[in-house]
Amino acid sequence: MKSRFWSHLRIWSQLSLGTALYAFGLQYFILPNRLMEGGVTGIGVILNYAASVPVSLSTLVINLPLFLLGWRQLGRGAMGLTVGGTVLLSFFLWVMERAVHIGWIVPFTTDRDFILVVLYAGLTLGTGLGLVFRAGGTTGGVDIVARILQKHTGWSIGQLILTFDVLILGTSLIYVPKEKILYTLVSVFISSKVIDFIQEGAYAAKAFTIISDEPERLAESITRELDRGVTLMPAVGAYSKDAKTVVYCVVSRFEIRKLKSLVRHHDKRAFIVISDVHDVLGEGFREE
Repeated sequence: MKSRFWSHLRIWSQLSLGTALYAFGLQYFILPNRLMEGGVTGIGVILNYAASVPVSLSTLVINLPLFLLGWRQLGRGAMGLTVGGTVLLSFFLWVMERAVHIGWIVPFTTDRDFILVVLYAGLTLGTGLGLVFRAGGTTGGVDIVARILQKHTGWSIGQLILTFDVLILGTSLIYVPKEKILYTLVSVFISSKVIDFIQEGAYAAKAFTIISDEPERLAESITRELDRGVTLMPAVGAYSKDAKTVVYCVVSRFEIRKLKSLVRHHDKRAFIVISDVHDVLGEGFREE
C-alpha cells in the first residue's frame, strides 16, 4: 500500500512538473514571438492570435468533448492520466497567464535572433512533454482522436498526429507569417528529439551481437574483465547450415572500445553487430 502511494505520488509529481514546464515554454517563448505549436494547443494558439482567447480556456473547452469520446471508445484506464495531464496543463497555462499579466514573468521577445527562441522553446516544451509521456500521461487533444482513428483506419498514431499538425499549421498561415511557421518546425524538431531523449533515458548503452568461433572463451573473458552478463544463443548459418553460438552482451558507452578489443583479441574473424540500446534497466545499469 505504501509503495503504491509513492508510485502514484511520483507519477503525478512528474505530470505536474512536465505540464508546468510546457505551459512556461508556451507563455515565455511561443506566444510573445507569435510562433506556433501543434495539436489542440496549436488550435488554442490560433484562437489567441485571432480573438485573444486565453489558451488555458480554449484548450480545456476543446478537450472536454474529446474526453467524453475517448472515455467511451478507449475506456477509463486509458483516459485517467490523459484527463489529469490535460487539466493540469490548462491550470498551469492559467497560472502562467496570470503571472505574465501581473508582471511576475516577463516573456522573452526578440525581433532578430529567432534561432535562440526556437532552441529554448524546443528544449522547454520537449522536456515538459517528455516528462508527461514518461509518467504515462498525455496532454489530450489530437492524441485521443489519433488513438481512436487508429482502431478504425489502420494508420499509425504518428501518421495521424502528423496529419493533424500539418492541417493546424496550414490553417495558422492566415494569422502567422510563413517564416514563423518554418521557425516553428525547427522548434518542433528539437522538441521531438528532447522527448525521445527523456523517454528513452539519458543512459544510452550499446548491445553487441557477436558471432565467433570461440563463444565460450569470449563470454568468460567478458564476464571476468568487464563484469558484464553475457547470453549465449544457439543459431544456424542460413548458407553454410553450420551450427553457431551467438554472444549477446549490453555494455555502457564507455566500454565499447574495450569490448571490441576483447573480441578481436580472442577472434580476429568474429562478426560484430553493435546496436543502440536505450533505457537499460537491471543489474549493472539503472534501477527503476
